[in-house]
Amino acid sequence: MRWLALAPLAALLSSGAALAASPEGPPGASSCSGCHAASKSAEAAVPSLDGRPAADIVRAMHEFRAGTRPATVMGRIAKGFNDQEIDVIAVWFGAQK
Repeated sequence: MRWLALAPLAALLSSGAALAASPEGPPGASSCSGCHAASKSAEAAVPSLDGRPAADIVRAMHEFRAGTRPATVMGRIAKGFNDQEIDVIAVWFGAQK
């Protein structure tokens, strides 16, 4: 049953090349760059999202939204995105190298 919930994410992952071709990212992705550095080499308390597995980003966002993951502002930010928006943004960040 759990695999049914992952089916939309799997479909998005298969289209990752098309998402990666868009340098500006999908709607909403730019709001992440205020805190999440674009480069993994940058020294920051907030980790980079570039190249992170999409499933990890989706899981974290759902946990932030549900209040089951400790957060300062991410709980409020995550509540501003629906499941499809989270999936698309996660796949795009995962495709960034």
